[in-house]
Amino acid sequence: MFSGHEAYICNECVELCNDLMQNAPDIEQPGEIQNLPTPAEIKAFLDQYVIGQERAKRTVSVAVYNHYKRVNAQIKARLEPGSKNSEDDVELEKSNILLIGPTGTGKTLIARTLAKYLQVPFCIADATVLTEAGYVGEDVENILVRLFHAANFNQQKTERGIIYIDELDKIARKEGNPSITRDVSGEGVQQGLLKILEGTVSNIPPKGGRKHPEQAFVQIDTSNILFICGGAFDGLEKIIANRIGKKTVGFEAAKQFVDEKSTDILTHAQPEDLMNFGLIPELVGRIPVSAPLAPLDEAALLSILTEPKNALTRQFKRLFELEGIELQFEPGALKAAVKAAQERKTGARALRSILEQSMLDVMYDTPGQSEIAEVVITEKTITEGAPPRMVTHAEKKKAG
Repeated sequence: MFSGHEAYICNECVELCNDLMQNAPDIEQPGEIQNLPTPAEIKAFLDQYVIGQERAKRTVSVAVYNHYKRVNAQIKARLEPGSKNSEDDVELEKSNILLIGPTGTGKTLIARTLAKYLQVPFCIADATVLTEAGYVGEDVENILVRLFHAANFNQQKTERGIIYIDELDKIARKEGNPSITRDVSGEGVQQGLLKILEGTVSNIPPKGGRKHPEQAFVQIDTSNILFICGGAFDGLEKIIANRIGKKTVGFEAAKQFVDEKSTDILTHAQPEDLMNFGLIPELVGRIPVSAPLAPLDEAALLSILTEPKNALTRQFKRLFELEGIELQFEPGALKAAVKAAQERKTGARALRSILEQSMLDVMYDTPGQSEIAEVVITEKTITEGAPPRMVTHAEKKKAG
């Protein structure tokens, strides 16, 4: 197709080069995050998806705002060498976040909603599958590989992303004492997390997996990556109650002052409690912002079913709308679902399971039945598995 001095290019090479250009990853120079929302705006967005947990949402909103304000200041100082920001000798340190609360209270939802609002890359890592480097399992650095993939292989975007590390409490060392034997999935993982949480330049294999000498690496600076860690920390309440109880005079006074079953006991959590639980002091120091989440009561669970933008009832109604059917829930049905969820003690996660199970038969039978206009989920549908009330187009027209 093209000819030159002792060189020729065929049409296949032109097409190949064109494909390479089209599929090349975006190269973006680091720039400020424009229109950074205020803490109040961040919380207002969280309110649309996360019910309750006012203290946790306020804490997280302030921490996230300060983090990205710090990132913007660093970028501005780098791009404008003579500015006031570049001459200022005050170095702002990163503040990672720890979410403490029972399962199903919204820890993962808060992290995912934050990333959605700020439009930054986001990934979830499970601490229980991580092992110390050199052992069977996932290396700690594989967390960065996931974020790199979520950023569409863009290094600059990766370095401004959010990583949520779930089940952090499951890698605690036993009884808070240093391990005598090698603990490759507990204390060893905590040691491995220290550097990337604080900020380091890590060499990661772009496609993941184990490192080997002949492999090409990508350098990722974790200094501006926000780490949000979460865990149920089952048993932390007792540790907090024992600590506070010792500061009072007499057994009865301690009992009156704090109860480990109290819903706000986690608000009294201190770094020493986390260390007694089994986190190493260095790791606790790198997660300075702690946000406790309270167990969801009946009112909160009922709100979760109807109020958020992604409420379960709205999701099911949308599924039925795609079939041309109107779905309704009786108030008694929603209360029955909440009662069943409270008995399971798994928070909001139980609600989807209960609704899915109760509506399995109707979702199996209704597709293809054009005569059905409306489906009403009753209390007995939830409690006894009774069929929901079906309303045909003819019946609806007659009633109307």
